[in-house]
Order: sequence, then structure tokens, then C-alpha cells
Amino acid sequence: MNDLSPNPFAPAQLGPIRLRNRVIKAATSEGRSPDGLVTDDLIDFHRSFAKGGVGMTTVAYCCVSKQGASAPGQIVMDAKALPGLKKLTDVVHDTGAAVSAQLGHAGVVAQKKLTGVTAVAPSRFVNPTSFAYCREIRRDEIFSVIDQFGAAAQVAVDAGFDAVELHFGHLYLPSSFLSPLINRRKDEYGGDIDGRSRFVREIAQRVRDVVGRRIAVIAKLDMDDGLPGSIWIDEALRTAQLLDVDGTLDAIELTQGSSVFKPMYLFRGDVPVREFARVMPPALRPGVRVMGKWAMGSYPYEDLYMLSAARQFVPVIENTKLILLGGITNREHLEVGMREGFDFMAMGRALLREPDLVNRMVDDPGVRSRCDHNNKCMVTVFTRTHCVFDPEQRYGQAEPLIMPSEGPAATS
Repeated sequence: MNDLSPNPFAPAQLGPIRLRNRVIKAATSEGRSPDGLVTDDLIDFHRSFAKGGVGMTTVAYCCVSKQGASAPGQIVMDAKALPGLKKLTDVVHDTGAAVSAQLGHAGVVAQKKLTGVTAVAPSRFVNPTSFAYCREIRRDEIFSVIDQFGAAAQVAVDAGFDAVELHFGHLYLPSSFLSPLINRRKDEYGGDIDGRSRFVREIAQRVRDVVGRRIAVIAKLDMDDGLPGSIWIDEALRTAQLLDVDGTLDAIELTQGSSVFKPMYLFRGDVPVREFARVMPPALRPGVRVMGKWAMGSYPYEDLYMLSAARQFVPVIENTKLILLGGITNREHLEVGMREGFDFMAMGRALLREPDLVNRMVDDPGVRSRCDHNNKCMVTVFTRTHCVFDPEQRYGQAEPLIMPSEGPAATS
């Protein structure tokens, strides 16, 4: 290794907190809280990444309200969840790592059979995979959701989290406001990209007002979502600049894709159609086998596959740190990210395969992830998220928690 190479394993500052290195475990839906509360299983899940060397692990997906859930068993950030969340953060801190809570509202991804209410969107919308109708959210409800993000952030502070990650990606409710395909509003929350960015800016401002400088605030932001006529890089750059000027965020994690249609645009690699069909009700399995690849999309995997888009943000963001995501599997990739101007790098599937990968990369710069991007882990979000090559885990035997046609809830 060249002595002049950047060191991704040195401590680094993220807003008011200092991480022991620049590697973040990306948020991935976990399926380990069947009653919507922290379990020992969930704690062990995050302990494994923390002991494995990451600077910070991210707990996903934490709902800001019951109506914001995208799948059964997700943690709602309220007083009932607080004792378990405190236990989780204590365990992670004991390893020397930091821990973040991903806060989100599912919006068009929510299911009426789960939440009991019709899903909301910026404008009337029909989910193209579930064919579920989403009604237009009222202005008073917009204000309520902003309040819910603030209240959830307070729970995160009380629970001892070091950071919150605001889910502004994948066409969940905040992200859908950014999409001209879904947001056709005529009020101040619609129109051009400045108007469509208002909702995420007000969420970020409310969260910052609540947490102050006690913890870091991150936003996960779509660069583009792969849907024609929806979010694209030119407008995403403007949203990122507006958030940067506001000064409400400590970092932006750049992502791509949606949980509404063609989710493989986010993941890349093999399309696990047979595995998705296997967890579906028998009557739906033939259709999934025939149409699944079309509905999910097919995009080849390549290392650092989000870099070409993400590097467009480096020269225009002045005050907010940037987090690179997508196809990061070895130390060389971490160093490339730093050379390109990114402050932190987030890893998802590679750490599911090998939770101790960071420690092994520190010891041996030549170590590469054994993840082969078969993406069968996507299906395990319906039971307990894990790598299918882990012999200690059960795979594909339980009933599905959500319909695969509505898009996997995994977020990285």
C-alpha cells in the first residue's frame, strides 16, 4: 500500500460526533422486530457489525408513525420502544462503534392492510406494482408528518443514538415530494424543484431544531430513481444544494432507485425471481416467475456502481459531508471514495455476508468481500435479513411479511 494513500480507518468527525473510522453500515431492513420492538436478535445483529469494525451501524427502518410503516414488525419511534432502543445503543457503544437510527415515513410504499389507512402521496397516485391507490396528503397532514420526524428524533436522542438518518430516498413519502412524476401539487410544496424540495428541507430543519448539536443528522437522498419522468440528477443536485445552504445536515448519503418499481436499480446484480416466487402465495407464484424480472428490472452489477452519479455532487456541496454508497467491497474502494472527495463510505450487502469485513481489511489490505451479489438476501427481508450463505440462518421457510410485488423494503 502506498504511504500516501488515504486512510479510511482513521478517526473522522461527523458533525458533533467522532467516528473511529469512515465506514458506515448502511441501513437495510432487518425483519428482527416481529412485535415492533427491539429484540435480542436485533441487538446481536448490530453488535456483529460493531464488533466487526464499522465506525457506525444504522438501525433500519424506524417509522415516525404507525401510518408510516412499510412492513409489519417495524419499530415505531415512541416511548414504548425506548427501553429496547437504549439497550441496543448501549451494546453498540460498548464495542467502540457509533449507532444511527434511520427515520422514515413510507408514503406510497405503505400498505392499507398493515396501517389501516389509505397510503398518502403528494398527489393522487397508483403504485405501479401493487396497484394500490394513494390519496393526496393534506397540508395539515404535511405539518403533522414534519412534527412526527421531530418527535422521532427526540426519541433517538433519549435512546442514546449518535445520529439519525432521514430517509429522503427510494420514493418513500419525503422522496416522492421530490418526484415530478408523483408530485403534481399546485401549492408551495409542488411546482418546480425548489417547491418540491420544501418538504424535505422543513423535515431537516425540524429535526435539527429538536436535536441541536447533540447528535449528527444525515439524509439519505436519491440522485435518481430509475423511473422515466421522476427524480433525475439535475434536480437532485439542486435539492442537495438547498439542504447544504440550509446547514441542517451533517452529511448526505447518496443513493439511487425506488421501492415502488424496478428495485434492482438500487441493488444491481442477479435478479432473485425464483426466490421471490417461493415466498409468495401459491396462486401468485406463476405470475411472479413470468413477470418478476420485468417488474424488478435487471441491471448488471459493477464495483462502485453509484460513483459516476455521486461524483457530480462533490463540487457543488460546500458545507455538508458526503457518503458514498453502492458496490463498495474492499479497501481499495474505500480509498477511491476518499480520493473522489467523499468523507464516508457506506456498505450493505458486503457486511451482511461478512460482518467482520472491516476488521479483516484493516489487518490485510488485499481482503475482498465474498459477496457475489446473487441478491437472495433481498428475499430474507420478509423473514430475518441475512446472507443466504450463512449456515446458521433459516431462509425462505416463513410466510412473507409483505408482498414482494410491493417492493422489498431493503434500503441499500
